[in-house]
Amino acid sequence: MPQPVSLLFGVHAHQPVGNFREVLDDAHWRCYRPFLQLLERFPDFHFSLHISGWLLDDLLTRYPDDIALLKTMVARGQVELFCAGYTEPVLAAIPVRDRIGQVNLMSARFEQVFGQRPSGAWLTERVWDSGVVPSLVACGVRYVTVDDYHFLCAGKREDELSGYFSTEEDGRRLDIFPISEALRYRLPFSPAIDAVRYLESLAGEGEGRAAVYFDDIEKFGIWPETYDWVYTRGWLEEFVQRVLDSPLVRPQRYSDYHAAYRTRGVVYLPTTSYIEMNEWTLPAEASAIYAGLVEEARQTGHYDKGKPFLRGGIWRNFLSRYPESNWMHKRMLSLSARFSSLSDARRTLDMRNALYEAQANDAYWHGLFGGLYLPHLRRAVYSALIRLEGMLDKASHRPEFECVDLDLDGHPEYFVQNGVLQAVVCSDGRADIRELDHYRLGHNFGDTLMRQREHYHHKVILNRETAHEGEGISNPHDRVSFKQVIGPEDLVFDPFPRSLFIDRIVLGDESRVVRYEGQAAPDAGPSLQFKAVEGGGLVKRIGLDGENLNVTYEFAELPAGDFEVELNLAMPSCDGPAGRFEMQGEILGGFGQPQESDLTEIVLRDEVLGGTLRLSANQPGRWRSAPCFSVSQSEAGFEKIMQAVTLHLRWPCERLASPLVIRLWMG
Repeated sequence: MPQPVSLLFGVHAHQPVGNFREVLDDAHWRCYRPFLQLLERFPDFHFSLHISGWLLDDLLTRYPDDIALLKTMVARGQVELFCAGYTEPVLAAIPVRDRIGQVNLMSARFEQVFGQRPSGAWLTERVWDSGVVPSLVACGVRYVTVDDYHFLCAGKREDELSGYFSTEEDGRRLDIFPISEALRYRLPFSPAIDAVRYLESLAGEGEGRAAVYFDDIEKFGIWPETYDWVYTRGWLEEFVQRVLDSPLVRPQRYSDYHAAYRTRGVVYLPTTSYIEMNEWTLPAEASAIYAGLVEEARQTGHYDKGKPFLRGGIWRNFLSRYPESNWMHKRMLSLSARFSSLSDARRTLDMRNALYEAQANDAYWHGLFGGLYLPHLRRAVYSALIRLEGMLDKASHRPEFECVDLDLDGHPEYFVQNGVLQAVVCSDGRADIRELDHYRLGHNFGDTLMRQREHYHHKVILNRETAHEGEGISNPHDRVSFKQVIGPEDLVFDPFPRSLFIDRIVLGDESRVVRYEGQAAPDAGPSLQFKAVEGGGLVKRIGLDGENLNVTYEFAELPAGDFEVELNLAMPSCDGPAGRFEMQGEILGGFGQPQESDLTEIVLRDEVLGGTLRLSANQPGRWRSAPCFSVSQSEAGFEKIMQAVTLHLRWPCERLASPLVIRLWMG
């Protein structure tokens, strides 16, 4: 009789910091509650669970009965808890001090709520970097899970991966379980009987054979088609019952297996994540080459053997690929350093919590998942950063003017702040404002996204659907679907990042961006001054006055044509009903509707923001606006997402004999 295979079944529950209330509630009703209620009926089905700290706190507040149910399952030994960073950061992307702080906070919270301090850790997005080993060990973590792909990349064979292995960094030992890709793609998408038969096929001679599974719990109710399949049609109950009835499958907690069996030996894994992530993190051109190599390997029958060596990028490539992601990350690192430099007496829990919220992974990357394209998730990061910066400024003085190449792009940034507002201006030639913060509102009006070519745009252009074949339901990794009609006009890409106060000289159908030279020097008060390389001796001044941002333009000689200023404003309401344009007391329409009119004073009122932005100029001109959309993908399909309100302000140059002053009032 073959020896039973140990089913190490683990699920990971997480919602991004700043996610919509309705999304959280829907996840609870369609996934978290029915999953726990069903498995509570089967105490012999042992499994492991990681739940992120922010989600745990939300469920404790909104749905305490669910947590009480989980407490019961933990207390009777059915469930083992796995820790991670409290706000679900990618540990390899944050400082060591914050890695240890985040993991210890999560473990302490589990111990407080459930009476169990975890020995295992879930690695966010299964991003492995050996540099995190000492930090995890310092927090009492003894083992983690990563994909079997990580092991294949290290030269291991698939038939070797039926237990756990050991690694070390700086002499600190950590054990690693390889998650089965075959199980990830079967559960819950294939029929329960087929999934259990596959598990039974893994039983064999010798003790200690393990089938390792750890993946998103949202696959069991939230992903497309899954609620009906998993609960209404009974997939999960049938799967659990068949596992318990099988003499060849034994559900175990990771902790029990780890205590009962020895390591399979030492292994050193390369820096990588799951195989799909390694494609998503590549720029579109490189991703196309990579996808072509993969398809060629599939066609020639070499893929299964060669896939570990057809390796894409690493998670950190998102930081070099998306300037917006890199900027948030470097702002976070800078503020983390300021926080850590404070004396213990000056540090507060509010500061620490804001820092940890800013480290949540979701808004830093994009693929089939990830939330860089979602404005409300970026807004949550910036809200935390701005709150933290405001608290740090009160605890330790910061000058009104600073110059530093924060994002490591070779061009210094100029930080100008007055305690109410902050403007960050880049020195790469456009003298545009990349970040515009209002501390009381906790909002960055410059938080938008450059429209880049993505690896999935060819699927949008082909505009085709791939149907799932056979029994079961479709896996989002294998299908193409469209939530909205997307046309060629939606796939227009930007030559450089979007920002505020991009200046152009327009002559007929042609326009050129004004280039500014030299280093900006602080003027009287918190302000900057730039001089154009050409274009009538244009001088541009950027200054702060209370809640006002004043941008002044002065021409020594008037060029031909029109002078145009572009502003890309991040308004939280986007194209929803809570945001609108107003002029002279009349409502013109929502932010998602194109507008055009004479320029006097424009009011942008946003109920989500809880504030108002007023735009005015001292000389008459024209203004027009249009929503800026980007094309994004998610497990639910392709969609258009509004990133910013794009305003174009225009004046005939011949009328600009006196200085032009554009004022933004935020409050």
